[in-house]
Formats: sequence, structure tokens, C-alpha cells
Amino acid sequence: MILVAGSANLDFVVRAQHIPAPGETVLGQEFKTYPGGKGANQAVACARAGGAATHMLLAVGRDTHADPLLASLKAADVELHTVLAPDEPTGCAFICVADSAENAITVAPGANLCMAPEHLPDLTGFSHLLMQLEIPLPTVIAYALAAKAQGLKVVLNAAPAQALSAELLAAVDLLIVNEGELAALVPYPVSLMTNLAQIAVPGVVVTLGHRGCAARLGNNFFTQTAYPVEAVDTTGAGDTFCGVLVAALDQGDSITQAMARASAAAALACTQPGAQSSIPTAAAIAAFLAEQGAPSEESIRSLRDYCGLS
Repeated sequence: MILVAGSANLDFVVRAQHIPAPGETVLGQEFKTYPGGKGANQAVACARAGGAATHMLLAVGRDTHADPLLASLKAADVELHTVLAPDEPTGCAFICVADSAENAITVAPGANLCMAPEHLPDLTGFSHLLMQLEIPLPTVIAYALAAKAQGLKVVLNAAPAQALSAELLAAVDLLIVNEGELAALVPYPVSLMTNLAQIAVPGVVVTLGHRGCAARLGNNFFTQTAYPVEAVDTTGAGDTFCGVLVAALDQGDSITQAMARASAAAALACTQPGAQSSIPTAAAIAAFLAEQGAPSEESIRSLRDYCGLS
């Protein structure tokens, strides 16, 4: 059973031909709101796409923006541990999605910043604690230390990127990052696999966009090529990857099996708009994987070359 402790935001999404440059005004196309927030996205991914028993600790304000967030989590069968912050608004994110499917995101954390160490529920029965960095860092550290002390596997998606203390890293079993976040954590960036080896945690997984992903567990390295799809919106794809990866590990998958399931889920998430609304079901992921052939030798070789494994 997985506990996700993290953010919940209502996403305000505008589609446009391109993401505005500084000082530029762009005439947008359609506008919609979607339930989002890294923590909530990953909780939905654990439950809906990963098929894992999932709880979430989150904070919301006493406003109408909280309603669709709580409803989306409940619809995904996520059990809620809700902190009410009466003096703060529910978190919001303002997202521009370009026709190329790339996005730019600004987050107003609001109630997410009210999550405190004393809000952590009883950890009995949980196998994994999954967190991100959209709640206060001291709270993340306190939760990680408490979970580690009780024998849970602590998984941290180090996003948005920021410096992490040795105290926090010592409590983390598995770190999930993208390339930019990985580079922010290593003092002397070299090759990708050398960078992974510099981080003092037992396991690190790095997502590489259209190339796929790579991992280090102990002294062993693994790679997974991406599944090609026609992308519509990449919002939430990384969160989908995180949630499904942890769900697969919770269910006893090997790291290579977990990376394959997570990569397939992230690929499918890119084919639909929105964050939580784009997260596929476990059945859809299984069907997608069944349709996929073995990756080409060229794609495998290209990924290994990029990672510095050749």
C-alpha cells in the first residue's frame, strides 16, 4: 500500500501556437481547468494506472477550487487524508500548452505550503512513501525520516528542482528525476550514468523524454527506450511515470518491468489533454504493452550511447 504526500492544484490550461517569450503576448485558443498538482497526479497514477492501493495526504483551502481535486482523487479510489487550510486558497497552476505539446507552468502553492510534520498519518500497513517538492522542504524531510524509521521505502521525485540536504538523501531509497533535476543535484556533471553514480542514494531513475529512461540500482545500470506516440499534451506525463513506477515496484515488479510499465503509461498520458484526465487505466497500459514489439537495436544503441554505457 502506497502513501503519497504532496501537492494538489487546480490547473488552468490555455492552448496556444507557442509558449510566450518574456514580454510577449500570445493569443490563445481553448481554455479548460483540470485537477492537477504533482502529488495528486502521482496518487491518481498509482491507483488508476498502477492498480495499487493508494492513500494521499494533501492540503486544500476552503474554496470551490478544492472540490474538483478531491472528486478526482476519490474517483480514482484514492483514500484521502485531507488537511484544511482555512486561511489559504487551494493551490493553482497556470499552464500554457503549445501546439507542439510542450508546456510552461507557473504554480501558486497556496494551501500546499501549510502541510506540516504533524499532519503525517499513522504509517502502519504502508510499504512506500512517495513525495515531491511542491510542499515545504522541512516537511518532506520530516516525513522521509519518519517513514524510513518505520521501514517504508521512501521514493522522492525531486521536482521542482532544488538543492537537497544530505539528511534527506540519507532517508531516500529511490530518487526519480529528469535530466535538468539530475544536473542540479550533482557537483560535477559528466556523462549521464556518471551523474547517477554521484548521488548518494541506493537507487536513481532519470527520465529522458523521447529517448526513454535510465536507472542505477546499487552498481547496476538499466535503460528503457521510449514508446513512440503522437503527443498532444505532455502535462502530467512525468507524474504518471512516477506513480506507475512506484505502483509496479509495490506489486513486486523488477526495476526493468517497472520502467517498461511506467514508460508505457507516460507515453499514453501524452496522447490526451490535461494532467489527471490523461492518466490511462492499468488495462489500457497492459493492452498497449501487448501491442508493442521489441525496440529496435538502433534505438537501444542510441539510448546507451546517450547514457554513456557503450
